[in-house]
Amino acid sequence: MIRTAEFKTSSPGIKSCPQSNMNEYAFIGRSNVGKSSLINSLTGNKKLAKSSSKPGKTLAINHFLINDSWYMVDLPGYGYAMVSKVQREKLRKMIEEYILYREQLANVFVLIDSRHEPQQIDMEFMQWLGENAIPFAMVFTKSDKLSKSALQKNIERYKREMLEIWEEMPPIFVTSAETGMGKEAIIEYIESINDGTQEE
Repeated sequence: MIRTAEFKTSSPGIKSCPQSNMNEYAFIGRSNVGKSSLINSLTGNKKLAKSSSKPGKTLAINHFLINDSWYMVDLPGYGYAMVSKVQREKLRKMIEEYILYREQLANVFVLIDSRHEPQQIDMEFMQWLGENAIPFAMVFTKSDKLSKSALQKNIERYKREMLEIWEEMPPIFVTSAETGMGKEAIIEYIESINDGTQEE
């Protein structure tokens, strides 16, 4: 259960991230996937993560302290074409450094827009996480925007594509920031990692 959530710091790179030994859970996805909305839904604070109608709003590593015991981390979206090539490269480097070298990182939640069939950019990003042995979970967002059968169909497509490369699937969460669907399941998953009770 999330009792308290506060914005701590916005860092331009891994070197200026908070000095702590608390577990960190990073949220990342393509631009406009509904990341800020999901973070706000999970924490029950609509104003915590700044959401924007313009994709690519997050250009730094944002740390939110949860229950004074762990961090939720809002990472910039990937695949955002509206910034310059130099800026895009800078963001890519910042994201990679954080994911590869941040020792406190316990899990990456990869947000995927459930309305679309498998996107190459998402598949490649998850492949990269796997190759670097980074634990991650798939989070399908905006599930309220399509019918149950269409939602199931898209998730099954992702599973089929994933299982062509992966021996087993990572954890999957289906969410809606509007209805709160999937919220409890994600929080419970985080708590199980924090408690060390997660099944191997």
